[in-house]
Amino acid sequence: MSSSVSPLAPKNVPDMPVIAGVRLATAEAGIRYKNRTDVLLAVMDKGTAVAGVFTQSKCPSAPVEWCRAKLKGGKARALVVNSGNANAFTGKTGRSSTALTAKIAAKAVGCPEGEIFLASTGVIGEPLDATKFDGVLGRLAETTEAGDYLAAAKAIMTTDTFPKVATATVKLGKAKVTINGMAKGAGMIAPDMATMLSFVFTDAPIAPAALQALLKSGVEDTFNAVTIDGDTSTSDTLLAFATGAAAEHGAPRISRASDPRLKAFVKAFNQVLANLSEQVARDGEGARKLVEITVEGAKTKASARKIAMSIANSPLVKTAIAGEDANWGRVVMAVGKAGEPADRDKLSISFNGIRVAKSGARDPSYDEAQVSEAMKAPEISIKVSLGLGKGRDRVLTCDLTKEYVAINGDYRS
Repeated sequence: MSSSVSPLAPKNVPDMPVIAGVRLATAEAGIRYKNRTDVLLAVMDKGTAVAGVFTQSKCPSAPVEWCRAKLKGGKARALVVNSGNANAFTGKTGRSSTALTAKIAAKAVGCPEGEIFLASTGVIGEPLDATKFDGVLGRLAETTEAGDYLAAAKAIMTTDTFPKVATATVKLGKAKVTINGMAKGAGMIAPDMATMLSFVFTDAPIAPAALQALLKSGVEDTFNAVTIDGDTSTSDTLLAFATGAAAEHGAPRISRASDPRLKAFVKAFNQVLANLSEQVARDGEGARKLVEITVEGAKTKASARKIAMSIANSPLVKTAIAGEDANWGRVVMAVGKAGEPADRDKLSISFNGIRVAKSGARDPSYDEAQVSEAMKAPEISIKVSLGLGKGRDRVLTCDLTKEYVAINGDYRS
């Protein structure tokens, strides 16, 4: 956790309302850090529905495997998250640690172990001493409150420079329902049906299967459209919890994601995901520029996504942006290497609304001074027009600076 906040951090932090059926508490367990909170316990009311998406890494962490197995039950009573140790690549010891953590949490909360969900973030390859949770989780279970989400978000930070929270309120039937979310992530960010660590809570009465469908759809153009460095984590976990408490105030019980009464809720739910995922991009390790890459005129949306990700993950593109250089040649390179349909002579490229290349060559009206001034902005948009079809997509990333190397060069030190 950095002492210097990213210059791209949001200027305002939203007031996070209470969600009926969710209680939070944090503590210092001494997992890796000193003099800071590093464990979060969220306790939910009985009957809370749960959904999740996870990393597609072939080397997933022990908590990811635990959650995948327990997700089939569809119900959750508690979430335990620790920072400082990812409990990944830890073999049988890692699996034993998750089992012990769940056992301790289940006893503290008074529920089956199958309704305990776990997430860990931090260093890979070091055993997690789950005995450090013994006593800590018991005390937390006794002190949970209806919710300091900002404190919860701080407890799960690693190299993050600011806590990431978002909220939305919307009508579902005759009732007002709330959606709160938190996330952590600043490096090793290239999601694939998941995110770094993120947790979303709502009091809407939504069945597990419907919630799962909403979550799977919602991440596609939010968390799955963000990359910091092209590296997918072993621990990526996004869990959503629906307590159903709003049913007491007239919210209808939803069993299908296609229910037309969900239209406004889905929009708000996706806005929370989009807000959190953008905050992750804004907190990219060492970042000084938020970068939006839009590719249009592709054969398909999927093709546009691959090309946009090729640009976003290019170290040459990202370092050029860090140097405030509108080097469209590097963008051309990234388009060409993506392996998707492209025609050099139809290609056009713009930086912050200024077209620098047209029809496969430098734009005749190109003005170096004008473009250089535009590149000084903290937010950079790159637009690529392929001229081949109607496929369009957009991804978020950040620049690549010396600070990224410094942070990751001594991450374990």
